[in-house]
Amino acid sequence: MTRKKIWCAIFFLILILPGRITSESASEQGLLSIYFGDEKVGYEEYIWTSDAEGYTLQVRGRIDKPVPLILDKLLIRLNKNFIPLEYYFKGTISGFEQEISSSINDGFVDNRIYIAGQEQKMSVRIKRDAFLLPNSIFSPYMVLSKKYVCSLEEKIDLSAYIIPQLEELFSLEPAENSACSLIIQFNTTSIELETDRTGSLKALFIPSQKIKVIHN
Repeated sequence: MTRKKIWCAIFFLILILPGRITSESASEQGLLSIYFGDEKVGYEEYIWTSDAEGYTLQVRGRIDKPVPLILDKLLIRLNKNFIPLEYYFKGTISGFEQEISSSINDGFVDNRIYIAGQEQKMSVRIKRDAFLLPNSIFSPYMVLSKKYVCSLEEKIDLSAYIIPQLEELFSLEPAENSACSLIIQFNTTSIELETDRTGSLKALFIPSQKIKVIHN
């Protein structure tokens, strides 16, 4: 093969390779700004990836108020039906380093928790389709917006695992004037999600806690 043909072959591979990668996986990246009252107190950077196996959400960031949190890494892996399979958290909450590794299989959760050098293990049974919603982290609400993508027509009852503490029931319904706005109602806490037609999380409001989260 002549040198000219070799370079033509390399150039052809460079042209087709990005197309192959895009067809096998797709990703979305974004930045969420977190406000407590009118003060910006933190941020979250996220990457949402989808492929033939399911979805992966990765997050890093920090928040200074009302609970100080440094998020080195959060990972949630789900299947194509948005059923959680794996959870990982590493960060510092109120000055205490924590690491949580969780595997989920058909609603059975195995947790390994490391706090200040001490290891704990716990296993719990949750609803198979429960959403994973860790405290003080907002990007995981994107799983709700991605699943329903402005298509929810009436109120439904769901379950959230406030990992790794407890499972809690909540309701989800579309806002009165917009199917792209979702109202989450826990026992005494109401949360509003604003999304778009791709299921991206555009804003989150928790009026009772004076928290708002805005997509930049």
